[in-house]
Amino acid sequence: MPAVVKKVPQRQCNGCGETKNKRDLIRVLKTNENEILIDATGKKNGRGAYICPSLDCLKKAMKNKGLERSLKTAVPESVYQQLEKELIEVAQK
Repeated sequence: MPAVVKKVPQRQCNGCGETKNKRDLIRVLKTNENEILIDATGKKNGRGAYICPSLDCLKKAMKNKGLERSLKTAVPESVYQQLEKELIEVAQK
């Protein structure tokens, strides 16, 4: 009997546009209260947008307003700053 291969969910980065494994991307979330935050677990309820864990992709997403399009709302500068801080921390590990 063949082993069951579990399908890995794929998501598209809002910066570079590449399709990658969901686990490899960072999820930015818009909650029902229109609060925008970073979802480390990837399980919170709300509308999600995904971005590669690289500063280049973040800069591209800021420039082309990819996150704003995906979340269907304006993304405050503070969220971009928080994302940038987290990406720098991830890169140092």
